[in-house]
Amino acid sequence: MSAPQPAVLAEGLTKIFGKFIAVDHLDLTIATGEVVGFIGPNGAGKSTTIRMLCALLTPSAGRAFVAGFDVVGAAEEVREHIGYMSQKFSLYEDLTVWENLRFFAGIYRVPRALFPERGRFAVTMAGLEGREDALVRTLAGGWKQRLALGCAILHRPPVLFLDEPTSGVEPEARRRFWELIHRLAAERVTILVSTHYMEEAEYCNRIALIDRGRLVALGSPGELRRRNLGGTLVALECTPLGAARALLREAPGVAEAAIFGDRMHVLLEGGGLDAAGLGDWLAARGVTAGKAQVIAPSLEDVFVRLVAGRRAEAKA
Repeated sequence: MSAPQPAVLAEGLTKIFGKFIAVDHLDLTIATGEVVGFIGPNGAGKSTTIRMLCALLTPSAGRAFVAGFDVVGAAEEVREHIGYMSQKFSLYEDLTVWENLRFFAGIYRVPRALFPERGRFAVTMAGLEGREDALVRTLAGGWKQRLALGCAILHRPPVLFLDEPTSGVEPEARRRFWELIHRLAAERVTILVSTHYMEEAEYCNRIALIDRGRLVALGSPGELRRRNLGGTLVALECTPLGAARALLREAPGVAEAAIFGDRMHVLLEGGGLDAAGLGDWLAARGVTAGKAQVIAPSLEDVFVRLVAGRRAEAKA
């Protein structure tokens, strides 16, 4: 029995603008019904990758298939089988909720007979019952985003691309938005969602970490947290944090030092300071420090280390 066809397949996907390589030989496979988080700093290539997978940009090299269709050779078919929600709010604020739904139903060629049921589903999903006649500009950010998601799935696409859909939305609204994402995934909708919120990555089945157009890690949240960072990670309370960070980045045996709230996360690679000696070393340089505690890495620790390590290699 043959293996099921992936919902999204990218092989060597590359996009070059002039001399700038925005996406660099990216390989990615996403199964049907899977939620994959696309994580990376601004300018990492997330939006460019999504736009190529949506057949909105032509790749410079490589190939990609979405819902079984070639993004170059069958671009129109790709667009008919996907939903796309950009990071910039795309609805018409001078139209009502229902008017926006009717407009996008026309864009997606939803049969007129099916629109009332699908429009009602979108209204219910967005929590906008009783506000169908409200102008979109009067809605709170979270409602707008849920409505935009409703518009993106009016035609029941099997694959959904969400480009930083919760940017600028309050935490409670973000949580509700992710509940909707998983409701769709339970119905076997495949979802690739980019975000710069590390805590949102925990909601994904797998996470793709991207930096400067290259895929630097891929796995479940648990798998990425269990990655060997190449040393011992410790948390250390100290004041002032800025001075501590600057000192630690030059300290012997310190591979990386980053501020996390009111503490420092310090990666020790051996051959220099150990956890027990960190506090005294900082105190001798005018920084007040508590006792260092060995901790398990968070996703953000993993990302910081991978990106920092890759950039250090590039400079070498």
